[in-house]
Amino acid sequence: QVRVVESGGGLVQPGGSLRLSCAALGSRFSINYAAWYRQAPGKQRELVAHFFGGSSPDYADSVKGRFTISKDNAKNTVYLQMNSLKPEDTAVYNCNVRLSIGDAYWGQGTQVTVSS
Repeated sequence: QVRVVESGGGLVQPGGSLRLSCAALGSRFSINYAAWYRQAPGKQRELVAHFFGGSSPDYADSVKGRFTISKDNAKNTVYLQMNSLKPEDTAVYNCNVRLSIGDAYWGQGTQVTVSS
């Protein structure tokens, strides 16, 4: 059975960095699509970054130049490197992945809080 497990959230000061991980465990099929979303209290869910296959990733304007999405094929894990964090980046972050067989999964969500 496939489980998607997120990790890496936490509390960080403005200007700091965090790296979120999203691992597809128990699958022999690789991730061929991945996306990171976030939702802050009282706000709509926002697509932060995503990529399909070997294509170049896309980013929300609000995170361009600060966030980087990447994948480790050997670990079947997707990452979101977040640098120069701002208080407005505070949200619950969720990953969504689709395996090469076509099945899609959500992670459980991880809280990111940017505060001094």
